[in-house]
Amino acid sequence: MGVTMDGTKQQRRGNTRQRIQDVALELFAEQGYEKTSLREIAERLDVTKAALYYHFKTKEEIIVSLFEDLTKPMEDLIAWGERQPHTLETKQEIIRRYGQALVDAAPLFRFMQENQATVRELRIGDSFKDRMRGLRDIIIDPDADLVDQVRCVSAIFTLHAGMFVLQDLEGDPEKKRAAVLEVAVDLVTQAHNGAGNTGT
Repeated sequence: MGVTMDGTKQQRRGNTRQRIQDVALELFAEQGYEKTSLREIAERLDVTKAALYYHFKTKEEIIVSLFEDLTKPMEDLIAWGERQPHTLETKQEIIRRYGQALVDAAPLFRFMQENQATVRELRIGDSFKDRMRGLRDIIIDPDADLVDQVRCVSAIFTLHAGMFVLQDLEGDPEKKRAAVLEVAVDLVTQAHNGAGNTGT
């Protein structure tokens, strides 16, 4: 992992392509995807349209690139998980890292929720579902019974729900995140123990 949160933010700020992505997401959130033009994105960035064009020809390209960049940590996580032993520690670490990847990708998820027609058109949802399946396959034991399989899938959805549902609950965001993570880790732990695994 290595990079601190601040380090990541610094890199994102210094990189024109990523600044375009961040500003585009901001504008999409403020006034809607359909109503936002490339010209407005360029204006807010204070760059010429040609400079923007050098990186992205269309709004669609911006969204697809964002999706690829922000889901890359999930792909890396799945690749890492596939190489690890099927221990409880591995599964708990996967849930923790996935929780962090979701936090980093939160603006994109909000976009996906609010612009479902666009997401369908760009086929972003399909590749996302593939990643979800990959993740699920790592944390479910091959011989787990149905209840434990459901627990594992629920752990992933708990993390997702935590991003949206919990915004409406009162309380400190960090504490809410910690609570969501605790529930997700609990579910995976129960499933692991239920599958007849003793010890770690």
